[in-house]
Amino acid sequence: MSKTNSQVITCKAAVSWGAGLPLKVEEIQVDTPKSSEVRIKMLCASLCHTDILCCNGLPVPLFPRVPGHEGVGMVESVGEGVKELKEGDIVMPTYIGECGKCENCMSGKSNLCLEYPLPFSGLMPDGTSRMSINGQKLYHFFSCSTWSEYIVIDSNYVVKLDPRIAHSHASFISCGFSTGFGATWKEVKVEKGSSVAVFGLGAVGLGVVEGARMQGASKIIGVDINEKKREKGKAFGMTDFINPSGSDKSNSELIKELTGGTGVDYCFECTGVAALVNEALEATKVGIGTSVLIGAGLQQSGKINFVPLLCGRTLKGSIYGGVKIQSDLPIIFEKCINKEINLDELLTHEVSLDEINKAFELLKQPDCVKVLIKI
Repeated sequence: MSKTNSQVITCKAAVSWGAGLPLKVEEIQVDTPKSSEVRIKMLCASLCHTDILCCNGLPVPLFPRVPGHEGVGMVESVGEGVKELKEGDIVMPTYIGECGKCENCMSGKSNLCLEYPLPFSGLMPDGTSRMSINGQKLYHFFSCSTWSEYIVIDSNYVVKLDPRIAHSHASFISCGFSTGFGATWKEVKVEKGSSVAVFGLGAVGLGVVEGARMQGASKIIGVDINEKKREKGKAFGMTDFINPSGSDKSNSELIKELTGGTGVDYCFECTGVAALVNEALEATKVGIGTSVLIGAGLQQSGKINFVPLLCGRTLKGSIYGGVKIQSDLPIIFEKCINKEINLDELLTHEVSLDEINKAFELLKQPDCVKVLIKI
């Protein structure tokens, strides 16, 4: 591998060449950072279900592409105009920005910055790519592409890390866990003594459980067809567990049985399964119930039953749990440092970058929560 701060770097990366095809670990070229950009030497990354969608061509079929949007790295070089970051900083690349000045940032109602939006083009803000293979352009995934030894990213999508945070923990909170955790705190403010249901107990769902516990929810119901998630849920604060595969009743009916027939105050849909959207609505209380859609299931669509909505319930979507990368992530970092959040329970498997396709198979195993990728 060759590297200097002023030259193109040749390094290894996992490349997706087409929808549904196995990834190939290839030698690619990563350009020098331009103005407001940084080049990062990735230290570790992790696998999220959204990466699976990316490799299947969703939401936009852009190939060849380097997937990955969770991870931690070290700044290798900085472009002109970058003031907040320097070489050697340990950082987290993210896929949303925060300017602090646009209408959305100033509103306090959204984490979706208008100046630095969620990028779907697979390109840098200037419309070009910083990655290539034998002269052929490679598309980025969102702003990141963390499954590469080196990446270039606009500095406005980068957060500096406290060195006291374990790299694996930081990788998990770069998307999945923070998305669930933040949803209970930023998208809706789960009140003390309230009731919560969580559909899907992966990293996102477990983040919801932890967040609901810390917000003071008195009843936290986890719903998952994987019986092994029962113990994981309890470790993060779940009070009740439902495995609907053993019943002929619907999820909402089973939840109402545990809540005196009324349903919960808040339901978080973390699976991305379209059929569960209506179940999430039905599981909440008439008049005041709120359902939050977090799971990325962009390949699916379904019909919304409007009767529950007309009965006063609220249906809300969420990206990154409403968390702002500069204003809110430091609060999560501090909770990790103070051991208020235990992320050790999330790590179940590790692979090297060369074993990237194995990570997809591991994710299918019942005992798998998060797969750490050593870069």
